[in-house]
Amino acid sequence: MISERARRSVSQLFVNAARTNLAMTPDDAVEIVALPDSRLIEPPEEALVLLTVASYLFRLLTIFHVAPKGPAAAYFDRPESGRPFADVFGEIGNMCCGAMNRELGRHFPHTGMSTPYVLASGCLPFLAELKPGHLAQHRVEINGTVMMHATLCLCAWGDVDFQVDAAAAEERGGELELF
Repeated sequence: MISERARRSVSQLFVNAARTNLAMTPDDAVEIVALPDSRLIEPPEEALVLLTVASYLFRLLTIFHVAPKGPAAAYFDRPESGRPFADVFGEIGNMCCGAMNRELGRHFPHTGMSTPYVLASGCLPFLAELKPGHLAQHRVEINGTVMMHATLCLCAWGDVDFQVDAAAAEERGGELELF
């Protein structure tokens, strides 16, 4: 069972981590809005970048809905890098989920994180097959021009109950995650 405060805490972890790690410069404004819980929507972005944080009690999938072309690609990727957008955004998503993993590790022993992988957006409806105990979706807007979405999918195999202190959970950016 996933408690209500654990549900709120997962969303708070995501919001804190996304505000810190999705901003490419300190002056960028990252606005994050939770979407209504009534049903899973399929955002318009055509690719999913998926990362997993897991422990013995739960699996948390953080799914970024991204468009590899257009404003998001221009914002996150620098043309001179010569790297595919999936690689560039995969690293950014890794930093975001790494921040979430560090905070979850304060409450649960033995958390681990997957490497990012990219799926087609048509895979989103298959989340139901995981029988999640909690789904949450967010719209992310950066500087009023870059729009993307994120889905949080929490599956539990035992009681998941924790609370994140919003002030204490503010995450520093730029830390290196080693595997």
